[in-house]
Formats: sequence, C-alpha cells, structure tokens
Amino acid sequence: MSPKVALFLAASLSVMAGASRAEADQGPVVREVIVTADPLGRSGDEVISNVEILSGEVLAQRRQATLGETLVSLPGVTSDAFGGGASRPVIRGQTAPRVKILSDGSSLFDASDVSPDHAVSGEPLLLDGIEVLRGPSALLYGGGAIGGAVNLIDRKIPTALPPAGGEGAVELRYGSGDRERAGVVGVTVGLGAFALRLEGASRRADDYEVPFYTPPAHTDDEHDHEEDHDHEEEAAGFDRLPGSFNRNRTITVGGSWIGSDGYFGVAYTEQDSEYGLPGHNHEYESCHPHGSSLHCGGHDHGGEDHDHDHEHADGHVPIVDLKSRRVDVRGEIRSPFAGVERIRFRGGHTDYAHDEIDDGVVATTFSNKGHELRLEVQHAPIGGLNGVIGVQTSESDFAAVGAESFVPPSTTKNTAIFLLEAMTLGDWRLEGALRQEWQEAEALNRPDTEHRPFSASAGASWTFAPGYMASLNVARSQRAPHAQELYARGIHIASNTYEIGTATLDEETANSIELSLRKTQGPLTFSASAYRYAYEGYIYAATLDRFEDFRLIQYTQDDATFTGVEGQVRYAFANGLAVSAFGDRVKAELDDGGPLPRIPAARLGGRGEFVAGAWSGDLEYIRIFEQDDIAAFETSTPGHDMVNATLAYDFAAGAFDSQLFVRGTNLLDETALSHTSYLSTLAPQRGRSFLVGLRTQF
Repeated sequence: MSPKVALFLAASLSVMAGASRAEADQGPVVREVIVTADPLGRSGDEVISNVEILSGEVLAQRRQATLGETLVSLPGVTSDAFGGGASRPVIRGQTAPRVKILSDGSSLFDASDVSPDHAVSGEPLLLDGIEVLRGPSALLYGGGAIGGAVNLIDRKIPTALPPAGGEGAVELRYGSGDRERAGVVGVTVGLGAFALRLEGASRRADDYEVPFYTPPAHTDDEHDHEEDHDHEEEAAGFDRLPGSFNRNRTITVGGSWIGSDGYFGVAYTEQDSEYGLPGHNHEYESCHPHGSSLHCGGHDHGGEDHDHDHEHADGHVPIVDLKSRRVDVRGEIRSPFAGVERIRFRGGHTDYAHDEIDDGVVATTFSNKGHELRLEVQHAPIGGLNGVIGVQTSESDFAAVGAESFVPPSTTKNTAIFLLEAMTLGDWRLEGALRQEWQEAEALNRPDTEHRPFSASAGASWTFAPGYMASLNVARSQRAPHAQELYARGIHIASNTYEIGTATLDEETANSIELSLRKTQGPLTFSASAYRYAYEGYIYAATLDRFEDFRLIQYTQDDATFTGVEGQVRYAFANGLAVSAFGDRVKAELDDGGPLPRIPAARLGGRGEFVAGAWSGDLEYIRIFEQDDIAAFETSTPGHDMVNATLAYDFAAGAFDSQLFVRGTNLLDETALSHTSYLSTLAPQRGRSFLVGLRTQF
C-alpha cells in the first residue's frame, strides 16, 4: 500500500470516528428529484437511460469557475481544462460538438463548441442544479448530444410563487489557490400572480498556483518525425500558471406570470468575462501547411533548421474579453384541453461575442448570434402509452474575424421533430424515441451543405426486486457535421493547431448499446453501466504533422468504437457515516487501428462522508491512472493522486439558514496533467487550494 493511500484511509477512519447522526448525507448524486430535461417530467429513478443530477449543498460546495471543473466528481465525466477561464465537460471520452450544453432545455449559442479555450457561458454560481444525460436519454436534444447532454437548471424564470412573498440566498467565497473572491445573490419576490427574479454573481481570480512545474522541452517519440531535433533549451518553470486568471460578472432580471394551470416568463441575462489563455507561443503564428506537412519558420518536414523560442519575448499572455446577452422565454400550460396533459415552450436568443486580445490589440473577434424555439406537447395516456411529440428549430450565425479567422462566417439552420413514448407493464418499463432533423449550413466562399440525420432509441428496465433495476438501452443516433468540421481553414493558436475542414463530410452515425444495474433503496446503493458506441463515419481531428506542441489537423471520417464502464457503490451506516467507491474507464479506437486522441485516463476512487449534528463533511481519494494509450503525435500523461476534503457547519441566525464550509482540493499538491486537454503538458491543473464559503438562505 502506498503512503498516499494509507494517509487517505487513516484520515477517513479519523473522520468517521467522530460521526453520530442517525442518517447519513445522501452524497453528491441525488436521484429522487424530477429530471427537468425529461419531457415527461419523471424522476431520476423512473428514467430508463443514464441520468445523474448534481444539486443542493454538494453542488454549492463543489462548483468551480467553469462547468467542466464543477462536474468532474461524477463517474464518466471529466473536463478538457484550459486554464482557469474555460473547461468543457467530457462525457465518456467525448466533448463538444457531441456534448450538448443546455439552459433548461434550450441551446446556449456561445462559442464553446468551436474550441476548448472558449468558455461555456452558463455561470455555475447561479445554477440550482445540473443534469447530466448520457446515452439515449439525450437523444431528444439532437445530434449535438450524441455523446451526452448537460442541462443547466436555474431560477431566472420563476415557475411558482415564493412562500411568504419572497425568498433569496447570498453566498460569499474565497479561494486560496487563485485568490478567488466571489459573491452571488438571488432574490425572488411575489407580486400577486407575478414573480420577479433578480440575481447576480461576480468573481475575480488571479493566476492559480501549481506545484513548481517546468513544461517539458519537446522530445520526439515513436509517433513524431524521425529526424533528430536538437532542443537543448527548456521552458522556464513556474509556480503560478501564467494566463490562468478569470474575471466574471453576470446579472439576470426575470419575471413570470404564474397561474393554477401554468406559467409564462421572460428573463434577460448579461455576462461579461475576461480570462487568460495559457500555453500561447508566438512562434507558431508563422506555421502553415505544405500539403500534409507543417512549415513553422525554419521547420519543414525533413528539414534541419529548428531554431525556436518557447517563451514570449515580453512574457504576456493573450486575453479573452467575452460578452454574452441572452433572452430566455419559457412557458407551460397544464391540461389545456381534452387529450393533452401539458404543453411546454422554450425559446432563447443569444448575442455572443468575444475578443481575443494579444499584447493589448484585438487579434480576433468570435461572434455567434443564434435563436432556438422548442415546443413539446404531452398527450394523455393512450392504451398505457405516455408520450411527448415536439418540434424544434434553430439558427446560428457564427463568425471569426481577424488573425485567427480559421472558420469563415457561416450560418447553420436546423429543424427537427421528435417523439417519445413510454409505458409500464408490471415490473417492466419500456420507452422509445425518434428524432428527424434537417440541417443546412452555408459559409462565405464555401459550398453549401445539407444533412438529414435521423435517430431512434429503445429502452427497457426491469425492477426484479424492490429497489433493484436492470436496464438495457439501444440507439441509432446521427449527427450532422459542425460548421468548424466542414469549413475550418487556418491557424488556431489557442489550441496550438492549424485546422483544415472537409466540406464533403457525411452524417456521423453511432450504434450504441448500454447495460445498467442500479439499486436505489436501503443502506447499500449502487449504479453501474457498461456501454459500447460503434461509429460509422466518426468525425475527428486527425493529426497530420506536429512541430513541438503545434499540430496540423484535418477533420476526417473513419469508423471508430468507444467501449467503457462506469459506476459507484455506496453504503450508509446507521450512525451518520457513509463510504463509497467509484470509477470509470473508456477506450476509444479507430476500427482500422490506433487510439483516438485526448481520451481521458481511467479513474478509481473512494469517499468517506459523515453527518454529526450541525457538522458534515467528506474526504475522497481518486487515483487518475497514466494514459499511455495514445494517438499518433500525442504525448502520454503520467498518473497522479487526488485527495479532496470538505467540512461544513450549518447554523441559524433568526430567519436565516446558513452554512459555513471549507473545501480543500489536491491536498497532496501533486502535479496533475489532464490528458483530455489540448494543453495537457503546458497547463497543469491547480495545486493545493482551499475554498471558504458562507451561504445564507432566507
């Protein structure tokens, strides 16, 4: 047993010895709530597909500045971390554009599906919950959710009148590792049948601390050029990651009319954010392709001149200055007429733009103006069938103008119809879903494209004993290519790539199967899933050539297979204690040989939790294994241990219910490199850090 594992076990026993409360805390995954993204409004236990929900106090304690970092505690979910300002969720080895980010079922329309350095515009501090849908459960949200969907639950549009005329919450936070200073406030006021919502969040965080780290000088491995590069110099080390700072301000004003049969509301959200882009290298700005090879200054395929400088001459890093203006419209009518139980409406319009500023000068401006309308009609039971039929339409106008205009101005239009039907037969639950899409994409000086992806899924679950459920889901899902995959042509410094799109890409088809086993009652609970995705025409960025940390990539199609397992088991003792184990692993390979790039490493961990009167807390150990199953031109990442802990104290002050908590992350202060990141060896994750927070609700 390693000393680190022994340290974790000893600390866990120490924590457990002090517990005395009769009921254990329920842990980070809460299933006994309604799944907002499910059109039938079922609970997590009733949905056959794989759904996880992060909410309540655990969400408040674990949320970070970015969505990806907030979700990494869930099995099967990691992030493609890009410093302190941006990270997207990675679900079962896949991220945008195969992971759809939704705001209460409506698309966000930011630029996060174009590049990992573009932040998801949803603010974690203002979220009431996060739903993660994996497998066929995400089908109804389209091909952009072929790998999964993340639904952000907020309170910007009230759906019920607040008790006693009003309610609210205030939270203050301070983080040691990045000197984070953050605050959030939200208030809902009832005015007759009308409810008004006001909320805002502000965050200022400096470059975060890492264990003293020296980025490795480039060395050729078996996947790189065979010629001998003579790199005698090394990049300078650092104990704070340059460009990992983050500044953010978000405000929302919303209101809704609420009646006995439904509601209708509108909200306006404005977000301003500024964050750095670590790992930037000015030398790569001269890189360009010669056929399938790179030419970077003196470097050419087979050449001998490799003079270069890893560092900026003046040490500055580029900055993203982001502005998002969004209007949400939501409504619901219950039992409007015979045969219809509910009509639900969602609409959103986003005006998004961000400048990438280099040395005080705007180098590139990315913009996305988009809107979406979604209508769902839930019919009354027909012969035991409960179902929803819906229509969805969206349009996105995306542009990148400036030095990194690697994607020409483009317009993507999508229209879809979908159907979900479910029924219960004794101990069996059955469901099926269909979705047909029509997508048109056009870009400046590029050929227009049309695609008609069709998706279908079927699932069955069997409650073979009280609290035990086995389920099987199968699906055929199709995704139309993203505008970036079709039309990219140019340098993308943020991800250290020169990107080449392919306008002739066809629909991507995934044939998937997932087998799950769950136990949801009693002191022992668990969930486990095994899955296989067999892709026909999987679209990916194939690396054609590499110079140091810069890659020439081209979007292409090949058959590929993803297989994996994920799960967790938890036992709650009668005296307020609980222990759990969890883990996940995914393997992704092209069918004609070779791993796919940036696939997350396997993880295995354990957690101890306690509740003792007003005190509660947890201590967890996670082993992230080495990832050496790598694609061509890719670099392996070493394994590392992660130890995190939380301690919280609940107290009341008059009518105010409050909680003071502290959460420590990476307590061993290990150098942690994320294999899913384009900057895996250039931007390590934050070192040891402590977050102190105070939450008050009234």
